[in-house]
Amino acid sequence: MDLEEILTRGVAEIITKEELLEKLRSGRTLRLKMGFDPSKPNLHIGHYVGLRKIRQLQDLGHTVVLIVGDWTAQIGDPSGRDESRTMLDPETVRANAETYMRQFFRVVDRGRTEVRWQSEWFGKFTLADVFHLTSRFTLGQMMAHETFRKRYEQGLPLSLMELLYPLLQAYDSIAVDADVEFGGTDQKFNILAGRELQRMLGKTPQNVFLVPLLVGLDGRKMSKTFNNTIDLVDPPEEMYGKIMSMGDDVIIEYFILTTDVPMAEIEEMEREMKAGHVNPRDLKMRLARELITQLYNAEAARKAEEEFVRVFQRRELPSEMPEFRLSGPKNIVDLLVEAGLAASKSEGRRLVQQGGVKLNEEVISDIEATIAVTEPAVLRVGKRRFVQLVP
Repeated sequence: MDLEEILTRGVAEIITKEELLEKLRSGRTLRLKMGFDPSKPNLHIGHYVGLRKIRQLQDLGHTVVLIVGDWTAQIGDPSGRDESRTMLDPETVRANAETYMRQFFRVVDRGRTEVRWQSEWFGKFTLADVFHLTSRFTLGQMMAHETFRKRYEQGLPLSLMELLYPLLQAYDSIAVDADVEFGGTDQKFNILAGRELQRMLGKTPQNVFLVPLLVGLDGRKMSKTFNNTIDLVDPPEEMYGKIMSMGDDVIIEYFILTTDVPMAEIEEMEREMKAGHVNPRDLKMRLARELITQLYNAEAARKAEEEFVRVFQRRELPSEMPEFRLSGPKNIVDLLVEAGLAASKSEGRRLVQQGGVKLNEEVISDIEATIAVTEPAVLRVGKRRFVQLVP
């Protein structure tokens, strides 16, 4: 992929592109900063969009600087959110961070990545350092942050601690001497704060590299909060099924943002789909193969497709299912939770009430139902989750 395509395909905004091009053509090894908030452990393919960009530039010889936000995670990133977030304890933050990095390095080259923890510098911060940092910014600048302003105008809680978040993220750029910072469009305010702080302190301002926010399975922004994600750790069969469940209107966007299929070919797909000359299902099947091949391998993609065809097109049972040993009669809601088909009892009740639970293809609609088996039976939730109950 040439430099022009790296800087245009799947890019929302670069501030400024001319400056960045000059840096990239200087022959200097640039420091590409990407920070993450380890408040949750798993990455989804919305994150994959940005990771692909830094890997493309990393392959040109530049260094990725991964910032583990172990301090700011204990504050909570307010970007794009309308409510305050609970502070996390350091043990949870570290456990999440370790899980995150295992997934991060499935995409980014570990050997050319510098991992830095915010506690390296904020652990040494004094009250005088905090005052010095906050003196650089005004309340008016902070209220330019859309989420802050909206919460303030609506009378919702907005703590002084949360107002510090953009300043701390900005200081990260000073601590690691960042040349470019990457993030989704919801991070624009925070990344610009880093650029401004570098300028104030006489450093060369970092460039801002923003990628679009990928649409989730339900048409909203992909987010764990909405339970609409395709996670990087999803098994290939589950990933394939999720992609096939997407709306047809996001197929082209996914090809552009998450694959290496040439743009000319994608544009032809779009024309063919609009003209009704191609079945969107076939394009989604190709998209699923492309993504799974990138994140796993071609063999995993082939097997995932075979399984999808078997279960969803031929209406057969999966070739392999996890087993759950049922030692005696059990309430259906409790069974869903214990068998790993529901995250909580409330989710289990909702699944039953919505008609999404079947035992041997018979719908279970009563949340008080008791399940007992004398021979193996298949418990199914929705279209993609199966467990074989064994007496």
